[in-house]
Amino acid sequence: MRDAVLSALSTVNDPELHRDLVSLGMIESVQIEAGAVQVKVNLTTPACPLKGQIESDVRAAVLTVPGVQTVDVTFGATVRAAQPALPGVKHVVLVGSGKGGVGKSSVAVNLAASLARDGARVGLLDADVYGPSVAHMMGQSTARVTANAERKMQPLLAHGVHFISMANLSPAGQALVWRGPMLHSAVQQFVKDAAWGELDYLIVDLPPGTGDVQLSLTQTIQVTGAVLVTTPQDVALIDASRALDMFRKASVPVLGVIENMSYFVAPDTGHTYDLFGRGGSRKLGEYTLLGEVPLEVSVRQDADAGTPAVLAHPDSPAALALQHAARTLAGQISVRADHRALADLPGQLTVV
Repeated sequence: MRDAVLSALSTVNDPELHRDLVSLGMIESVQIEAGAVQVKVNLTTPACPLKGQIESDVRAAVLTVPGVQTVDVTFGATVRAAQPALPGVKHVVLVGSGKGGVGKSSVAVNLAASLARDGARVGLLDADVYGPSVAHMMGQSTARVTANAERKMQPLLAHGVHFISMANLSPAGQALVWRGPMLHSAVQQFVKDAAWGELDYLIVDLPPGTGDVQLSLTQTIQVTGAVLVTTPQDVALIDASRALDMFRKASVPVLGVIENMSYFVAPDTGHTYDLFGRGGSRKLGEYTLLGEVPLEVSVRQDADAGTPAVLAHPDSPAALALQHAARTLAGQISVRADHRALADLPGQLTVV
């Protein structure tokens, strides 16, 4: 029966990688006892958006094997990277926008919190040096970053996310009047002189526009890709297209677009209003639409209260859209991971 079970599993493809689970090394173990089969699948991300489909496909395939009566499917997860972006950091994802006011920082915070909620090891870097807001949204605006025994910056921890923000390094309300070289030095310290530890994803909240910080980051570290945040109206899309051009010139793959404030549902009538238009992000080209996030008062309230919406109100439409965006993003990263890395990690298959 062992060979038959493995043969059946080899017919099940990962829906995103389009290769079978056995050759991908995703079958961690198979246990067989008197017609009862237990299969453990090692996913490429804890935030796998198609986990339910994989479970269903594995169960259906194994049940076709003669003599199998029951199938129990469990999951583990190992985020794979062909070339770590930083020591211990597998993937760096930039979250950017062509202009301010589109909710970029709120989206970055919620993407990080959602990935951590799903079980990933996540860091969040607030690279918006002139207007840092991550610390407030994480409920840690008064905390201060300290140094560890190796004299490296020790990121703060909140909501399961390790993060660093200039707001936790400078006095409250103090304006930073820095030129480009100082910004470059600060960015290098944030990414290379911080004790990030072992991370699956480091989410970087970029400042608006296409300036020094963006250039410094793309020249300093290996970036997996970028997420572009925009709103539907044309004036935002004009600037978003410039950000896309910047990523292209910096050879940073665009992993997807998130349309924030996509629509508003009136709480009293349930009527939907397209306050800024709707679906304008599709004008940007054939990029993956990670999500359309509705405009909700609770998202702003949660940010002001220091708890990401995906944790404070996980069942709200905006939170669900952000969770979907985070999982789709994780799937995009898995697809883009070098296939050589997949071959180098065959997994530890145990058949009993």
